[in-house]
Amino acid sequence: MSRVLTRELPEYGYYFSIKVRLAVQNLAGFVTQLSRHPSALLGGMVILLYVLVAVFAPVVTPYDPSAGNLDFRLAPPAWMEGGSSTHWLGGDEQGRDLLTRILFGARISLVVGLLVVGISMGIGVSLGLIAGYFGGKFDNIISRFADLLLAFPFLIFALGIMTLTGPGFTNLIFALSFKSWVEFFRLVRGEILSEKTKEYVEAARALGMSSISILASQMLPNIIHSVMVLGTLRMGYLIIMEASLSFLGLGIPGHIPAWGSMIASGRNFMMNAWWISTFPGLALLILVLSINLFGEGLRDILDPRLKID
Repeated sequence: MSRVLTRELPEYGYYFSIKVRLAVQNLAGFVTQLSRHPSALLGGMVILLYVLVAVFAPVVTPYDPSAGNLDFRLAPPAWMEGGSSTHWLGGDEQGRDLLTRILFGARISLVVGLLVVGISMGIGVSLGLIAGYFGGKFDNIISRFADLLLAFPFLIFALGIMTLTGPGFTNLIFALSFKSWVEFFRLVRGEILSEKTKEYVEAARALGMSSISILASQMLPNIIHSVMVLGTLRMGYLIIMEASLSFLGLGIPGHIPAWGSMIASGRNFMMNAWWISTFPGLALLILVLSINLFGEGLRDILDPRLKID
């Protein structure tokens, strides 16, 4: 037994080193191609900055996002008359530091976007693989259900669910995920319907591979680039949906810093304290724009049909 192990371990280490080398080469190639897309590179850098700021928000700012000080109520930004260098972007209607709440609000937007995209991708890709490959009654039922969900505008549908379940982080994730999986399902189903007629799938069947193995190891790697691009682009849209629901008072509760609720709370002070709504709105705009720029570049890099030999 020991002799067998001594022979297998070097072989395993050799194949593992090859996989690591290929992964490093693929990553280096991706970075090289990304550098050829200035807009996508800029978008990726801005997204990374948002992530770092969201993670290290308690270190970046000394203030509590929920604690107010009436002495700084409606305080203007530091560069305006009456502003203070201790509150760079001013204060809100309760005297809370606006910059602090924007930094902590980035956490909500990014976490909601990542969670909803992850859940929707998992459900949509799984159902799309099964429906597209096997077809039959399962495909008909899921496809008709997806068509039914598509008949409702996303925001109105999410508003209806949030009205029934009430505001809250968990309810918000459920409301957004309930419908957003449909885009992933339709994409994957269409791709699988096209892929399963190709020769490599017939060859895999002839070799005796199971349907699950064919889907997981042969077909999914050929369509995963489309799924990743769609997931990136949908994340920006879902962040806007979260902000819209919070703006209407049906998303994140008001005591938790979220960009949508911050914009809503400042709309009554636009004449004398425009910064309360403007700066959270700019933070939302820049993040979503950066995600879209990065997603467009990711599509150009990962989609082989767009590459010219």
